[in-house]
Formats: sequence, structure tokens, C-alpha cells
Amino acid sequence: MSVPQGTATEPATAPSAPPRESHARAWKGLGWGFLVKLVILAVINAFGVLTIIAAAQVGSWIVLVGSIVILLVADVVYFTKRSIPLKYLLPGLIFLFVFQVFIFGYTAFIAFTNYGTGHVGTQEQAVEAALIQGERRVEGSPTYPLAVVERAGVLGFAITDAGEVKVGSAEQPLEVVAQTGDTGAPADVPGWQIVPRNDLISDKAMQQEVQELRVPVSDDPNEGSIRTRDGSTGAIYTSTLVWDEQAQTITDTVNGTVYSADDHGNFVAEDGTKLPTGWAVTVGWENFTRLFTDPALFEALSVVAVWTVVFAVLSVAIPFAMGLILAIIYNDPRVRGRKFLRTLFILPYAFPAFMSALLFRGMFNSEFGVINELFFFGANIDWLGDPWLARGAVLFVNIWLTYPYYFLVCTGAIQALPADALEAASIDGASRSRQLRSIILPLVLVATAPLLISSFAFSFNNFTVIYMFNNGGPAIPGAPYALGATDILISAIWDISGVSGGAADYGLASALSIIVFIVVGVIAAIAFRQTRKLEEF
Repeated sequence: MSVPQGTATEPATAPSAPPRESHARAWKGLGWGFLVKLVILAVINAFGVLTIIAAAQVGSWIVLVGSIVILLVADVVYFTKRSIPLKYLLPGLIFLFVFQVFIFGYTAFIAFTNYGTGHVGTQEQAVEAALIQGERRVEGSPTYPLAVVERAGVLGFAITDAGEVKVGSAEQPLEVVAQTGDTGAPADVPGWQIVPRNDLISDKAMQQEVQELRVPVSDDPNEGSIRTRDGSTGAIYTSTLVWDEQAQTITDTVNGTVYSADDHGNFVAEDGTKLPTGWAVTVGWENFTRLFTDPALFEALSVVAVWTVVFAVLSVAIPFAMGLILAIIYNDPRVRGRKFLRTLFILPYAFPAFMSALLFRGMFNSEFGVINELFFFGANIDWLGDPWLARGAVLFVNIWLTYPYYFLVCTGAIQALPADALEAASIDGASRSRQLRSIILPLVLVATAPLLISSFAFSFNNFTVIYMFNNGGPAIPGAPYALGATDILISAIWDISGVSGGAADYGLASALSIIVFIVVGVIAAIAFRQTRKLEEF
């Protein structure tokens, strides 16, 4: 096509780029997501810093280092654009570390110590407790006018001594803070607030704390401490026991007995007597060897261990058999009202286990229980006092609580069975029992074997039923601690730990916990390997 004369052609030009915005207009802010993340991490860091400070104050270096590491990792992961998978995995990993790894590690640590009643704190705390137990008022000690003072939640004593006002607390020995011409109780203590007399009288908890408070006279614990009984006057009390830090001995000044520190955290005299308060030390494998070398303990724990295995096996085998049979029966379309009947059978599973155990405890009572009244014509059968009857009763209760679970599981497994396999077996002339043994049971086991293994582990540690039904009783004659005939290993650990009363031996309880963990883990590993053979079906 020709171009008309006098018309100039213009070269083609590219479309012009949009004008460039300034940085102020292009920036749209941090965004709500970042602000929410910032607030959440600020709260987490605040709690983390408080934990670090508290751990440093009590000297818990494991918690201190762990908290610092967790905070640093969390801040790095969530304030950088890298490590996207860790942003999702880190919360779960932290919870795994805190509630699983740390708990197991700390239990293992306690298992190698003598931590328990009489061996809780440090040697310094044991010395202080021993000196307090031997306290007597110093002969000729004057009675000092005294005021109870408080600072930052810490109570202390302020006394008037020869024209000087002295003040101190349990952690801070007396020191002079002011001069006074009065002879009565101090009316003004620099740096401290005097607790009003009326507040002290009306607060029973504060009264108890004041009566137990001891303010050291000086840095030397042998010089005694100020004590008060009424909160208005005080006197110097010192112990009849004298602590020699260099020789690591405590001497009773009344009879001259010398108690020396040993490797097991005790102050022991030459005749073998010990002071009641010791301290926690590492004892190596002693707790583990004691489980097998202490005759009384080993005999009692052997009874408990055998019953634990029997209880766990029967608590799985019997309810599973009952659940499977009931599932087969109520899966038959000829049974009328199947949905209603299934609902009735699963009712025990809906009840809280601890409430059911308590109800059955009353029902099995030999004096007024309905079991004896209704089913044994009022006979006085001591279900809870006889070892074998108590074991049978608690096993019955656990079966009643657990068979609905297997009924539900087996019902689902049976309804998922291939109908053509059962139909072919029926055509081939296989009887009902033959179909059950060769088809139904193997296929149901393939689906339920992992559940059976986990149920075994649960029954192995089923503390609730044992404790709530009979508290592990009746007692095993001659057994140390409070071990009973229906105790399983987990409730035996509870008894040894002394949580429910009596002497506590956390080191021994932790050692037994480690052994139980290993036993359950080994049994579960073997069982899982054996279940692979079921896949051949």
C-alpha cells in the first residue's frame, strides 16, 4: 500500500512503562500476620525469660540451658524466611522434648541418686536442718524487743540491741541499719516495712511462718539465730550440734557423739546411728541392684510382676474374645433391635473408669455390698481382703470396662470383611467354626493386632482401676513399702515413691520405672514383629 505524499511515517514506539512509585507509597506495612506472630513470640519470649531467671535462682542448670536453646531456636526459625518446614515441626518437637525426652531423661537421672525422704536437698540444707533440730535457747541469752518486717515478700526480724537496730532474714544475717535511743521494738527500719501487729494476729499462715523463721546472728551457723514465739520478743537459739565444715562432721555437744559425712548422703556415727536428715547424692547402679538383691523387696516385686503380666494378658484376651463373639452375634441380620442392643453393650465404655471402679468397690464390700447380697445369698465373702478374690474382682471390673471397646473394634472389622470370601467358604462346605478359625479371626487380627498391642501396654500400666478399686490391697505380708496383692508395677512405683503417704524413695521408684519402660518396649517390639506374619492371610 502506497503512502500518500506529504505524509510522514513515525517509527513504532514501545508502550511507555507506568510511572515508578516512591518507596513511601510502595510500602504497604508489615501486615497483620507479622504483627500477630510478633505478639505471640513476644509473649513466648517473656515466659521464657521468666523461666530462665527462675532456673538461675534455684540453680537448675538443665532447665536454664534448655530454655535458652529453645528460645533461640524459636526466634531464629520464626523470624527468618528460611526453614519453612521447621515452622510447622518446631512446636511438636518442643513438646516432644519437654514432655517426653526431658521427662524420661530426668527420671533416668533420679534413678541413679538416693533422692527421697531424708535425702532431698543439698548438704548445706541438711546441715541447716540438723542444727535446727538440735536447737536450744542459749543460756543467759537476753530477750530482745522485736518487730516482724517484710521486704519484697520476704519476712525478717528487726531487734533493738544496745541502742542499735539490727535486721535480717532467713538468708541474710543480722546487720546494723540504724541507731536508736528507744529500748522497745523498732518503730522504723530503713529498707523494710514493719508488719502491723493486727495483721500478724489475724493471719494464721503468717503466724506459722514467723514461728518457724530463724534469722542467723552472723555468717557462722554455730553462733545461733534469733527466734520468736509471739512476734514481739526474740532470743538467741543455738544448736547442741556443731558443724565442722573442714572435717565434714557434726558433733553433739551434749554426749560428744561425732557424725561424719559419708558417700551416701548421711551423717553417720561410729555406732552406725544416723542423723534423720541427709542430702541427695549419686549412688550409681545401687537402686537397680537393690531391686534384685534385697530379699524382701525382690520377693514382693516378683509377686507384683507376675500378677502384672497375668492382669495385662487377661485384660486383653478375655475382653477381645467377648467383644468378637458379641460382634459376630449382633452383626447377624436375623437379630432384631441390633442398634439398640449395641448401644446397651457400649454403655460401660461411656462411664468414667475411676467412677466405675469406686462403684464396684462398694458393690464388692463384704458387709453391705450388693454382690454378696444379691448373688451369694448374703454370704460374708471378703472380696477385698482375700488376695485371690481381690485379684479376680479387679480383673472382672477391668473386663467390664474394656470389652465394649473391643466390641466396637471387632464390629467394624467384621463389617469390612470381604463377603465373597465368606460366601465361597460356605459354598465349599466350611462350617461356622471353620470360617471363624480360618477366615474371620485371621482377618480381624490383621486389623486389630496393633490395637491389641497398645491395649496390652495400657493394661500393663492401668493405674486408675487398681488404685481406685482397692488401692492395690490387700497388703503383702512382710513387704516393704505399701505393696499389695492387686498392685501392678505402675501402682508399686506409686507406693515406693511415697506420694500417697509414708517414706518416699524416688530413686528406687525411678529405677523401677526405667525397667518397666524397657520391658513394655521389648514386648511391644516383639509383638509388632510377630504381627507381620498375619499379613500372609
